[in-house]
Amino acid sequence: MSRTTPRTGPRSPTRTTSRARFGPLAAPASSAPVLDVDALLDDPGTEIVVCCGSGGVGKTTVSAALALRAAERGRRVVVVTIDPARRLAQAMGIERLDNTPRPVPDVAGSGTLDAMMLDMKRTFDEVVESQATPEKARQILGNPFYVALSSSFAGTQEYMAMEKLGQIHRQARVDGRYDLIVVDTPPSRSALDFLDAPERLSRFLDGRFIRLLLAPAKGPARLMTAGVGLITNALTRILGAQVLRDMQTFVAAFDTLFGGFRARAESTFALLQADRTAFLVIAAPEPDALREAAYFVERLGEDEMPLAGLIVNRASPAAQGGLSPDEATAAATRLRHQEPGSTTAGLLRLHADRSRLVEREAGLRARFAAAHPTVPTAVVPALAGDVHDLDGLRHVGELLSGT
Repeated sequence: MSRTTPRTGPRSPTRTTSRARFGPLAAPASSAPVLDVDALLDDPGTEIVVCCGSGGVGKTTVSAALALRAAERGRRVVVVTIDPARRLAQAMGIERLDNTPRPVPDVAGSGTLDAMMLDMKRTFDEVVESQATPEKARQILGNPFYVALSSSFAGTQEYMAMEKLGQIHRQARVDGRYDLIVVDTPPSRSALDFLDAPERLSRFLDGRFIRLLLAPAKGPARLMTAGVGLITNALTRILGAQVLRDMQTFVAAFDTLFGGFRARAESTFALLQADRTAFLVIAAPEPDALREAAYFVERLGEDEMPLAGLIVNRASPAAQGGLSPDEATAAATRLRHQEPGSTTAGLLRLHADRSRLVEREAGLRARFAAAHPTVPTAVVPALAGDVHDLDGLRHVGELLSGT
């Protein structure tokens, strides 16, 4: 894995910035090169688009809008979400989303669009069923410790997101059903944890505690030391005999699958690092969200992931009129004294507040661009209402592309 194996040399800037589709790079430090979204989606070399970012920035909507736009421009697309809010199904006119890709109706153009929501436990079950004999699979799937692990263990959701991505990509290579996969990552500060999840799960499954649980099953009783016996007795008192037996049974049955999990995780990690993958960092024009975006950009660079660009979502539209904030405030003050309760004075104050907000957001974007001058950026203005159907997603796609 990239986090544990040495890299062969410094990261080449061409991995993230040299492709013409991402826009020109000769931009001043105060402004970012423009992200050409349509060129990115139209490029047949783009097979996977991963949307990442902190929660509450509209990442699910952006992912769905990108997938719809790509489909209506001729791509065969599947969008995978692991956002528990389930807004995607409603916007796409699908009754429900689950672990099986379902066609989105009323997609215009020559392409196709399917959508699915990751079912963490079902994906884990599928992996077990595909890798174990039927008898061993039944033994694992019915084990209480496995049920807890597959449903709630920290990192399992991110790991299974990688598993599902790998499954879909491998199948698409066989049957040609999809030529673009759009992935909507978890809505949290740890949205890039899926990069660490395979290593974290492997550390857990390879840890001393798990090896200790395996000892009775993997070695003759005469090799069991007094120390191991003491620890086992202590664990029995803490966890209870039945819980400990469940854990030992699970680990013994699951041990033969460890290697397959690691191999597939490493394969998917390499897929994420490949040039056919494009990461998009989604942020809102707010200090905290752009700090998170900077974290994602730097982390992707550390892991040698191909960054396509930044999307600043829900930016405040520029106020109409030629008055500066100070001019509008001064005019409002004069009117308030001349005409108490003037509606015009109130509108001028709103104009001043909006103009200051737009200037503040532009300053935040300029500071980000100064710190990351080669990251192409698209700015999407905030909408008056929520996106709740395909027409709304189409409109977001048009805003993303600048049309």
